[in-house]
Amino acid sequence: MKLSTALLACAGLAASAWAFSSLRDSPAPAAAGAMLAACPLPPRVASDAPPLQTEVPASLQPFVLGDTTLQPLAGFSIEARVLSREDYRLGREAALSPTDLALGWQRMREDAVLSQLRISQSSRWYHYQWDQPPLPAQEIASSSANMHMIPANPGVAGLLAATARDDHLRIDGWLVEARATDGWRWRSSTSRTDSGGGACEVVYVCSITRL
Repeated sequence: MKLSTALLACAGLAASAWAFSSLRDSPAPAAAGAMLAACPLPPRVASDAPPLQTEVPASLQPFVLGDTTLQPLAGFSIEARVLSREDYRLGREAALSPTDLALGWQRMREDAVLSQLRISQSSRWYHYQWDQPPLPAQEIASSSANMHMIPANPGVAGLLAATARDDHLRIDGWLVEARATDGWRWRSSTSRTDSGGGACEVVYVCSITRL
């Protein structure tokens, strides 16, 4: 049977990275060193609904983490299953986002669907393969994504470090564009239907709740 392959690409920079299994047993990572910004919660997604993206209040100021400013692009709330996780220690992105989560929602949370997919992550990308697609390819792409997680505080960082494949979570935070003083930028997607370079969400995570 011919193997069909799909790929969701995200990071604009293919920085060197490597996975490590000891993160869950080590101190929780902190975003941008010790300088952490407050993180108000956006509107919350309804149970079993697709991710909720909302307008940024005019009163919400950018989040400042060391020499990096996180410009909010949209409020973001999601209930999803962890399809895969990958941790990073090298590269500029890793200083902000030590972990990527590949997340699935709605039918992409179902065992019967996921059992027919081979899912992996590497170098800030999310990959899936099938022998026969368990769902229409467009539904797979629009109901799952790789997301770069920026923890807002040590509590969130600890929950993120303890997160494992197949966990069911609600994540509340903000889609952001990271801007450094030297001109470096890292911008989130604001669409659930895009794919290819730049299609990943960059999420400043205010809260993680296990479901």
